[in-house]
Amino acid sequence: MPADVALLKEVPLFAALDDEERELLAAQLEEVRLSAGEKVFSRGDPGGAIYIVSAGEVQISVEDTTGQVIVFETARRGDFFGELSLLDGDPRSADARAIQDTHALKVDRADLQLLFQRHPSSAMDVLTAIGRRLREADKMLHSRPTLSPNETVEERLTTIQRLADGLSAFSGTFTFMLLHAAWFAVWISINLDFIPGFHAFDPFPFGLLTMVVSLEAIFLSCFVLISQSRQAAKDRIRSDVEYEANIRAGLEVTHLHTKLDHLYAQTMARLDAVERGRSTPAPVPPRTFNG
Repeated sequence: MPADVALLKEVPLFAALDDEERELLAAQLEEVRLSAGEKVFSRGDPGGAIYIVSAGEVQISVEDTTGQVIVFETARRGDFFGELSLLDGDPRSADARAIQDTHALKVDRADLQLLFQRHPSSAMDVLTAIGRRLREADKMLHSRPTLSPNETVEERLTTIQRLADGLSAFSGTFTFMLLHAAWFAVWISINLDFIPGFHAFDPFPFGLLTMVVSLEAIFLSCFVLISQSRQAAKDRIRSDVEYEANIRAGLEVTHLHTKLDHLYAQTMARLDAVERGRSTPAPVPPRTFNG
């Protein structure tokens, strides 16, 4: 059944074609009728065709790593979808489901090849429209964050948090212990008059040293606790990332099982058809008698 030429004029993909080119293309298209809730295609299905919505609505979506459905767009009259598979023939990268009774036109590669053979200039128009959509998708990808979760957290650190991390890291080193040992030795030696030319300023039992060390311990313990709290936050982020990775792996396994079950059902159906063909008795040719 020939498609509506006026509808093709509304589609950005074919808007640049002239009337003759659109009429030629419309005569080749196949009309598809979908009920509400019916899938047009699923992620991983073979590609090689795009769909143009003439009536109704089709939802384009994909499941994320946690199984949540992310809706990319809702195609309405004049909108098209599935163009990437038309270009490279790879499997579908998303799901398409009719959310109400829908009529759509199916454009396969053979239809476009016929159009391009008779009107080569139309190929540039179609490629321009597809390239424009790919460029928009590329902009969306570039706008997404490229840093890891830990790098994102690092960029949000305050000066106190950076200082806490530095002091916590330094306090756990052998150099920190040696510096304190040298400091205590010099302090005690001066105040016990072991070093000539220096007067005692904190005689035994070294009350000032005790106060300084106590204050240092208080502040150092606070900085260490701040750093540990940040480390706990990092660990939570790492756990969330690992959880998402596990969910993603589980979903991939589920998709593989679904595909295997589908292939198994198709294989068994074909084997059943072969067995039925073999079990059908061959027709007996009529016997002839001479004389």
